[in-house]
Amino acid sequence: MKKLTNTILHGAANRRFALDVIYTENNTPKPVVIFAHGFKGFKDWGHWEAIGEAFAKAGFMFVKFNFSHNGVSPEKPLDFVDLEAFGQNNYMKEIVDFGVLMDWLFEQKDIPETEIDLSRITAIGHSRGGPIAILKGLRDARITSVITWASVHQLDYWHNDDLIEKWREDGVWYILNGRTKQQMPLYFQLYENMMENKDWLDVKTALAQLDKPLLILHGDADPAISVFAAEQLHSWKEDAEIYIIEGANHVFGGSHPFQEKQLPKHSQILVKKCIDFLLENN
Repeated sequence: MKKLTNTILHGAANRRFALDVIYTENNTPKPVVIFAHGFKGFKDWGHWEAIGEAFAKAGFMFVKFNFSHNGVSPEKPLDFVDLEAFGQNNYMKEIVDFGVLMDWLFEQKDIPETEIDLSRITAIGHSRGGPIAILKGLRDARITSVITWASVHQLDYWHNDDLIEKWREDGVWYILNGRTKQQMPLYFQLYENMMENKDWLDVKTALAQLDKPLLILHGDADPAISVFAAEQLHSWKEDAEIYIIEGANHVFGGSHPFQEKQLPKHSQILVKKCIDFLLENN
């Protein structure tokens, strides 16, 4: 199995971010699957690498990357060492990062042409990465299909006027990372950026316009994002495929660090559903 690990690109605000590519080297052009992590996520979390290997074994090229402002660094990809960058992140910056990655795919010389099929590119987004994959999939003709894993259904999820006003006054809202126990800052610029680009970032509108195959995957035991989110996404694009994985949690049985020799049952189902969908639609 061939791997390109921690290739460095320059994303939003010229901030560096890293990406990985996983594929089976066999001189056969492979469809590309790009994985976008979610809130408080990173490309090397848990079993994302093992999932990438499963896609590679099935004949796909799996690309995973860190958003430039997700709080980790190329030097320390497993730790949130830059909370200032985390606090300065916003959705438009993530769209910029995704675009930089897409451009790199078409310009890079590290992957032989005999190994990559750039006419078939799928965007996958987990959790808050789901809408980013949808929005990028809508507006980038190079992306041919979209898949969401345990996705939120909207990005403007602040509907508490008191919270917004306090956030405005304080300039920052701290979110506890339950795993690391870090208080992670969200600066008010995130809300301002959302409001400035509200129409552009509207998931419902985007799905109404998306004329590409979409697969929605969610677990019915997700404690972080209710299966209602998946149902909402499907209601906005009724020709999308939807599959609810019985008993699956937000990360489909994964954990960090992940040290098992095989994927959890629910992740195996996740991968199989994706591969079946891609073979049929891509």
